[in-house]
Amino acid sequence: MVADQPRNPSLGARMSRTTGTPATTTAPAAPGTASGGARHRWRWIALAALLAAEAMNLLDATIVQVAAPVIHTDLGGADTTIPWFSASYTLAFALGLLSGGRLGDIHGRKRVFRAGVIAFAAASLACALAPTAAALIALRAVQGAAAAAVIPQTFGLIRALFTGPELSKALGMIGPVMGLSAVAGPALGGVLTHADLLGSSWRVVFLVNLPLAAAVLALTPCLREDRAPVRPRLDPAGTALAMLGTALLVCPLATGHPGLAAWAIAAAGAAVLTVFAVQQRRVARLGKDPLIEPALLRGRVFPAALATSTLFFAVMNGVMTVVVLHLELGLHDGPLTAGLSLLPWSTGLAIASWAAGSHLAPRYGTRVMHAGIATLALGLTAAVLAYRAAAPDAYPTALPFALGLAGLGTGLFTPPFFTTALGAAGPQETGSAAGLLNAVQQLGGTLGTALIGGAYLDTAGGPRVAAEHGLTVAAVLLAATGAAAVVMTVRRTRPAAAAAEASEDETG
Repeated sequence: MVADQPRNPSLGARMSRTTGTPATTTAPAAPGTASGGARHRWRWIALAALLAAEAMNLLDATIVQVAAPVIHTDLGGADTTIPWFSASYTLAFALGLLSGGRLGDIHGRKRVFRAGVIAFAAASLACALAPTAAALIALRAVQGAAAAAVIPQTFGLIRALFTGPELSKALGMIGPVMGLSAVAGPALGGVLTHADLLGSSWRVVFLVNLPLAAAVLALTPCLREDRAPVRPRLDPAGTALAMLGTALLVCPLATGHPGLAAWAIAAAGAAVLTVFAVQQRRVARLGKDPLIEPALLRGRVFPAALATSTLFFAVMNGVMTVVVLHLELGLHDGPLTAGLSLLPWSTGLAIASWAAGSHLAPRYGTRVMHAGIATLALGLTAAVLAYRAAAPDAYPTALPFALGLAGLGTGLFTPPFFTTALGAAGPQETGSAAGLLNAVQQLGGTLGTALIGGAYLDTAGGPRVAAEHGLTVAAVLLAATGAAAVVMTVRRTRPAAAAAEASEDETG
């Protein structure tokens, strides 16, 4: 039986069965917040700050990809430094996500969010002034670490601001922001670098973060403080193991085209993360505070959500990589053409994500998520047919329509997925849950670039055949995504338990 809706549709305040009081406690409310669980007055303005922070991170993760060759020409250094202008950010971001989420549990998500935005803006300014390639790579790592303090807080802060149907609407807005930012990044990087505003060349791609950060900071007073009900402690040993394992796993894959040695190092990273999981269980048994709340991994929903997220974002990032590689390397079109070709994907994602969060997911629950996976599969099939219908050295004219369909599927997937995944986490587990979800998104994106992008680069027979091969690998990963989503949403209950649940739902 597929669960039509999350077990507890109200993610913002879980009610105690014995007292009827909210299980979540928050710090004193921000101005305009009523006590007693009333809706936060400035919640939609606060949401704009959180979405702007998400956009700032995604823009910075992608905008440098187009500017990297120009940066290398200006600053010099070996050719091998070019991938690290992006990879250093990616790696530091992935390393800091789990501890970043925990810091929000401990010190308050609003406080850590604000501090992270300030650090991100300062690092962006320093990147714009970087005198050498080595200095830029180091400063990009600082940027990634600051982003790792910001992003895990957004889900917890949204949960503190919204409940019930409004929560689905708020989460539904993350998808359009993700899509628009990810697609706009390369195009904006190409336009700004080419424009050479006031002789700034590539440096303006970092300066663009400053007005965004200023806008976010101006709106942070509207946020509502939120933290774990019971203040946990940091786990130094667990943090070290998580960082080492993540570094070994992500670092060799983040540079784009891994070989056998890189995959061996990544396998070692996976082994270290296995040791980390064992260590976390041991810490929990000793009554101490693990980095990851063990209750998250005891059931079936959240572990399956982690697998689903990893696979889904691998498909999403991998398909975008194949499109860009085919157009820029295969057909020798510019980054602007690639960005405009991906625009239907972003548009479809924005429309479907809004519809799913506002109307479809509250009514049909997780069935919308499965419909999204099916729609994305149709989009990938249409993209393969578009490539086959085009001449080997010609632009596939039907590709934008296929990508628009794929974008619709992506948008349908996002709101019910995050609602269900976060619905499996209690108030004490929010920081761990948000950090883990963001970490596996980053891992999934890196794996998608390595696997699907690597399939394109390793295929002989011309760019069109290579694109078809890459999309075929994406389709295989999407099938695995669908299987993980089924495990995530299917409830195995005895008939008596199912009848009791139905009776409870009918009586309210």
